[in-house]
Amino acid sequence: MEDVTQAEEPGIQKSVEAMLDSQKRILEELRKVIVGQDEVIEQVLISLYVGGHCLITGFPGLAKTLLVRSISQTLGLRFKRIQFTPDLMPTDITGTEIIEEDPATGRRKLEFVKGPIFANVILADEINRTPPKTQAALLEAMQEREVTARGITYQLDPPFFVLATQNPIELEGTYPLPEAQLDRFMFNIVIDYLPADQEVQVVQQTTGEVPKTIEQVVSGEEILSFQGLVKKIPANEEVLNYAVRLTGASRPGNDSAPDFIGDWIRYGASLRASQFMVLGGKVRALLQGRLTVSIEDIRALAKPVLRHRILTNFHAESEGVTTDQVIEKLLESISAPESGL
Repeated sequence: MEDVTQAEEPGIQKSVEAMLDSQKRILEELRKVIVGQDEVIEQVLISLYVGGHCLITGFPGLAKTLLVRSISQTLGLRFKRIQFTPDLMPTDITGTEIIEEDPATGRRKLEFVKGPIFANVILADEINRTPPKTQAALLEAMQEREVTARGITYQLDPPFFVLATQNPIELEGTYPLPEAQLDRFMFNIVIDYLPADQEVQVVQQTTGEVPKTIEQVVSGEEILSFQGLVKKIPANEEVLNYAVRLTGASRPGNDSAPDFIGDWIRYGASLRASQFMVLGGKVRALLQGRLTVSIEDIRALAKPVLRHRILTNFHAESEGVTTDQVIEKLLESISAPESGL
């Protein structure tokens, strides 16, 4: 366990203040074009500060793409958009080799032409519109931050984020993402319809004068330094144990799993769920001006961390039970430490 004194190192308070200032500046820019969605924006920023990838789920027309593009514009990073379609090929993402002729010798040789994955911020738009073979082309890049072609490995420049959007899988022409790829995403963030008053504001903004432009306010170097800062923030042993117990209880057959888990769940969450809840909890604490993680930080991030890692079975589907409902019951069932750290 990390020593609490780590959070008292010289200069760490200054770093926290810089992180809070960057969040404020990013929010100011996003508010030029994004109305509402405060929780969604907070979760996307948490994933950026951790260095995790983010899956954003919602029906068409809910500004998923606008949100990702707007966030990328606030960062001083290379941005690429990949529009996923049924005919998209893996090489359209990673890159391909072409034959080049040396004008001096006349000899031909293969040259690797890098694909759009070689950027800092990747918008994987409507990722579940393409078959699993192409979806899987992102796996190595997301986990290892590298791409391999014909036995040669190419490193991706840090920071590297995949911000993917997807439509609900019940819609026609969509393909569920493989479980191995879903697990690579830190969060699955659900965007819902706006309240009527905010929707009126959106309509007013988008049908009036020319929209405001978003400016870059944070650099890639700052993002990397904030990611380093997050690792220095301590997490109390009770908080760590709670995150692990919550994840373990989602697995059928686990001694701590409530009965309803065995009734409704095929597969529970992986170890990455515990890791991302703790890392996300550290960022959430920092963004609220705290230097230690609380149980409430873990509980607040349980849904976006767990909802894509828990697979329901036929019984749950026949009863109309969703993963969010399972997580809510899980939070009620797994007792938090009385200290409430």
